[in-house]
Amino acid sequence: MNDKLDIEVLCQDYYLDIYHFSLYFSNNKQDAEDITQETFLKAINSLSLLRDSNKAKYWLLSIARHTAIDNMRKKKFKTVLPDLIEKMSANKELENTTMDQLLVKEKWEEIQRALLKIKPHYRSLLILRGIQELSVKETAVVLKCTELKVRVDFHRAIKVLKKELSRLEGVEQGEKSRKSFSRS
Repeated sequence: MNDKLDIEVLCQDYYLDIYHFSLYFSNNKQDAEDITQETFLKAINSLSLLRDSNKAKYWLLSIARHTAIDNMRKKKFKTVLPDLIEKMSANKELENTTMDQLLVKEKWEEIQRALLKIKPHYRSLLILRGIQELSVKETAVVLKCTELKVRVDFHRAIKVLKKELSRLEGVEQGEKSRKSFSRS
């Protein structure tokens, strides 16, 4: 690399991006920290492969994605929601009532459960495009596919996510009605 980009600079510039991607992907703080650390270790070992320093973020996100998928394959995910929701709520709207915060937390938990049930490629697309708000072009670079594939698969991923959310909502409604029926 000609730009004398070293791992310290990459860490300073992109640590939070990699950590947030890992957290969204794994839904677990400890796993996200492990994935982030592994990503930067892999980056150290293959820093010479980074040809264009302008694409360092996408290169690291690609490493993080593969690391997260490998991590997922090695162990089954437990649905342990991190304190992310409270932080998001506190940062965005400090004036929210407790009830509003609970509703946001419940919705976020539903989304997390649904995300964990869909295939990794779709999950990556939803995180990169929907949560981290990368462009179609940036997402294509990270996922190493065409922009057309990103567009098509993103719409499919949204469809699958909506279907999973409605399925989960139906299950919860069924549980609530069974509980109320058993109390009668």
